Amino acid sequence: MSKVVYKVKGMACNHCVMHVKNALESLPGVKASVTLEPAQAVLEFSDKVYDRSELQKVVLDKAGEYILED
Repeated sequence: MSKVVYKVKGMACNHCVMHVKNALESLPGVKASVTLEPAQAVLEFSDKVYDRSELQKVVLDKAGEYILED
C-alpha cells in the first residue's frame, strides 16, 4: 500500500472536507483522510497510485475549487 500527503487549499469548513474526501474516494482503491487543521489529505492507494494531476481533476470535477499541493 502506498501513501502520500497533499496540502489542500480552499477548504473552510467540515462540508468542504467531506466534499474533498468523497471526491478522492470515488477513485478505485483510494482511501482518504482529509482534515481542516491542518488542511491536508492523506491518501492510501491499494491498487493504482494516482498522480496529483489525476487527483486534482477528480476534486475539481466532483468537489469544487480546492487545490492539492505537495
